[in-house]
Amino acid sequence: MKKMSLQEVARRAGVGLATVDRVLNERGGVSPETVSKVLQVARESGLNRILPEEHRHPWQIEVLLSGNDSFFFKQLAQDFSDVASNLGYRRLTLHRTFIPESQPERVAKRILAGSKTRDGLIVFAHEYPAIYEALETCQKRGVPVISLVTDLPGAARLCHVGINQLQAGRTAGHLMGRMLHQPGEVLIVSGRVDYSAHRQRIEGFHHVLSERYPHIHLREVLAGQEERDTISKMLEKQLIKSGNLLGIYNTGLGNTEIGQALARHRKLNSCVWITHELYATTHKLMAQQSIALTLDQNTRQHAQLALELMLRHLEGGEKPDTYAEGKVEFVIYTSENSA
Repeated sequence: MKKMSLQEVARRAGVGLATVDRVLNERGGVSPETVSKVLQVARESGLNRILPEEHRHPWQIEVLLSGNDSFFFKQLAQDFSDVASNLGYRRLTLHRTFIPESQPERVAKRILAGSKTRDGLIVFAHEYPAIYEALETCQKRGVPVISLVTDLPGAARLCHVGINQLQAGRTAGHLMGRMLHQPGEVLIVSGRVDYSAHRQRIEGFHHVLSERYPHIHLREVLAGQEERDTISKMLEKQLIKSGNLLGIYNTGLGNTEIGQALARHRKLNSCVWITHELYATTHKLMAQQSIALTLDQNTRQHAQLALELMLRHLEGGEKPDTYAEGKVEFVIYTSENSA
């Protein structure tokens, strides 16, 4: 039988000789589809050499996360690293990028850059035209994107991973209403309202109170914009107002500032306070009976699901349902089950 040459492998695979060399010597820089094609031709042709494993070159996956200082994103970043390590360095290389939430144009540019160098992107972003355009570019280039935490309705993405934010808001509203028996007022402290996650939490909370608990009046929503000083100043103005404030629902960061403000006005243990995420601050405040309960999003499950769904798509071509397979179940914690 005629000895097969690398030139013949290149010709049959429809690629250049340099590409064949890169694949057989595992130098990287070649798309998974081309790697698979070259190795298949080499196997079928009986090339007289030991061939590398088809996916020896790890998948390059980038996670774009918020650059704010909230516990949630710090823990989420750590969980992504831990899950990626458990999956193995030969299977994927994880790249983490942190961008402030106030810079959507920068997020869009990073997505576009990633579409040229990464096999897949997992993105925390909000509904902004340049971001939607960047996701369309990813789709055209065959780079799958998973949206994370806050949904991007109608975007060109593989699927979404996160809790049902509307359901979380409705749950908070229902529990608030059940705990408040006399007429009074409730205040919402919100994160960035340009994120669908916060809008949906507010919407769900408001709808349940208005539908089932008409004796509770909802004051204006304080849009803290994930800025601690802003939250403190806005809350201070509300607390000096006259009225019968019975409850506070916080959809984002700022629990330390809320606790300090309530303490200054001697309302720390008289208001029913519902918030999100279980971490040192909320755990301490629940132990002190200051926070009634917290709805935790389970950062570990976010990271686990996002990476598993991405790898299943890259390695097997699986196309998950937009929401069903990436749904994360939130957990309600009180002082009795948070230890």
